[in-house]
Amino acid sequence: MAVSENREAFIPYTRSDIIKLCLQDGQLNEDDAKKFQDFCQILIAYYHFHFHKTLEIIKDNYIPFNPNTDIQPITPPTFEQYDDMELKVVEAFGHIVERANYILLPESILKRSLATKSLIELKTQVNFEEFDRFICYYRGDSYKNISVKKFFFWQEQKTIDIFERIVLLVKFKEAAYFLGKKTKIQELKFIPGKMYVYFYKNIPKLDVDLIFPNVKTSMTWKDRLLFGIPAIGAVIPLILRTLPNLLLLLAAILIVLNVPVLVESLDVELDKVRNFMPVLVATLSLAIALGGFAFKQYTNYKNKKIQFQKLVTDTLFFKSLANNTSVFQMFIELAEEEESKEVILAYYHLLTSPTPLSPQQLDSRIETWMEDKLGTKINFDIQGPLSNLEDIRGQVTQNSETTDNVPEIPLLTYDRQGACQILPLDDAKAVIDYVWDNAFRYNGIIL
Repeated sequence: MAVSENREAFIPYTRSDIIKLCLQDGQLNEDDAKKFQDFCQILIAYYHFHFHKTLEIIKDNYIPFNPNTDIQPITPPTFEQYDDMELKVVEAFGHIVERANYILLPESILKRSLATKSLIELKTQVNFEEFDRFICYYRGDSYKNISVKKFFFWQEQKTIDIFERIVLLVKFKEAAYFLGKKTKIQELKFIPGKMYVYFYKNIPKLDVDLIFPNVKTSMTWKDRLLFGIPAIGAVIPLILRTLPNLLLLLAAILIVLNVPVLVESLDVELDKVRNFMPVLVATLSLAIALGGFAFKQYTNYKNKKIQFQKLVTDTLFFKSLANNTSVFQMFIELAEEEESKEVILAYYHLLTSPTPLSPQQLDSRIETWMEDKLGTKINFDIQGPLSNLEDIRGQVTQNSETTDNVPEIPLLTYDRQGACQILPLDDAKAVIDYVWDNAFRYNGIIL
């Protein structure tokens, strides 16, 4: 698998590895290295608690939309509460997905995937009118070289664009919409009014439509020709074999309709036509022959359709990472990881820089450092971690000093020239420790 030239903000390493990399950089003495480790440890705990609140918001509000839930609310939500709960889930979902450095998928790519096939050659249809809303995010725009089996033993080498990770949230319309369309609710593959969330890996960019739960698949024109031409070739000899019986049956019908001129033109034996048994045998023979052929073709069509469905199911089954509630759980952890790594990198490079850095200089320094150390090219999201450092505020006091009149100060400020200024390690530890000590007190901040 190869990565495209488009840089992304995602940092493909654990926060533990990032901390080790900073310590191995040789910019901190032994005493400062221990302080830096302590700072990182409590910072990680802070973000764990921070995102735990978001998870609780999702869990509390997702219950009426969860298609797999076995929990029922004591008091069902009103219409107003129902809409508000839906909005809270969607907003929280967008928050954690973007904090995990995923990118909103453009609608143009979805439309292209419906019109073009890359790996699975199927005709697909997704009815977007069935959704109240849908949101799709991705990470890892790369390409992959694969071998595609063609005829017999011939294989074709193909390069396909893929999304290394893709997450989809869809909220279906209520049952009244489908009943109004004369749709049988019991035949749907989903539950109206519910919210489905899917998380996949390595999905071809032009096959994104296959991850939608209401996708409908059918044969392409090539498959129809491959299916239809042998059927036509088989039906011609069958018609030739049954032609005498067909003419006999047609003559009997014309006699009943009193059209003797047309009967004579068919060149059949009139004695057989007037005799009931030959006509009956001819009718049954024709029905059995044509009925058997029709049943065989229908069975072949159903088997072909099952093969298509199995291909799609197998492809998605082995690429599925999570669904519904488990997706939220996974993205809480991903967001927590990404936020921690970004703040740690920003703080470390401001701490070890010999000169003050502007946000742009800091951004460039981190990207260059990551490429030099690990050979990884990233598009570091500098505004996110700087905002987070500004938002983390606490008190710095001496041992004998009371906290009554001590103002809260942020980890990050700016000088008159716009350069970033951070607290030294001792003060930074005191601030983050203060934040953690007061984490369970409501302070009116919406996380």
